[in-house]
Amino acid sequence: MQVYRGMDIGTAKPTPAEQSRVVHHLIDVADPEDSFTVADTQRLGRTALAAATGPVVIAGGTGLAFRAIVDPLEFPGRDPAVRTELEALGLEELRARLVQIDPEAGSQLDLANPRRVIRALEIHAVTGLTPTERAGTPAAQAVRDYRPLHAFRAIGFDPGDRLEERIVARFDAMLEAGLLEEVTGLAGRLGRTAAQAVGYKELLPVVAGERSLAAGRADAIAATVAVGGNQRTYFRRDPRIRWLRWDDDPVVRLARAREELLA
Repeated sequence: MQVYRGMDIGTAKPTPAEQSRVVHHLIDVADPEDSFTVADTQRLGRTALAAATGPVVIAGGTGLAFRAIVDPLEFPGRDPAVRTELEALGLEELRARLVQIDPEAGSQLDLANPRRVIRALEIHAVTGLTPTERAGTPAAQAVRDYRPLHAFRAIGFDPGDRLEERIVARFDAMLEAGLLEEVTGLAGRLGRTAAQAVGYKELLPVVAGERSLAAGRADAIAATVAVGGNQRTYFRRDPRIRWLRWDDDPVVRLARAREELLA
């Protein structure tokens, strides 16, 4: 979400001073009204990698965004007209359509998730490929095997049972820094993607007078904890990541990271 201009506090965007110390990419490249997909992240991220003349650090973001840049993930095009038609249908009809063209679709995606079913049908309309056919491509196998397009070294830190405590402190610091005011200023400009950003999504009802700040704060913290748990699960599955011992002191963490990466 740091791609969006104006969404600074709630995304923990690097400050102008921090950005002046090293070249940053994918910061402030879209307006909050715009749709910005993982495919866009892949395109801009790979462009930055291709242009780099020295070491590149990929930090933050979702696990899917990371893999979209370094692994051969494929993102077929979209068809707004097809999507609009599909979004008007109920889940039962959507599932029936998908199973009709691909009886094994349930082994490739969650048929109880309407968003995934709609996307699978949209991809079929655009490319002619079913979920099972897409899963059988060499690129899909490489993704399953964690075989990257680019050689890299990856490290991670996990605060363990301190995660929720750190999330609470971080969100309260954002509120103190003016997050509610930031959301208020952006409320009429957030498009479909930006409006789903954790923290912003939960504070929008507060700005609208539909929820108290205390309730919005609790919602945002709970949502962030859930995202943290999901991201932990996602990254822990990746055998290429070397997990380093946690320390509350960021200077110590930096030293451990440097030692691991320069070894």
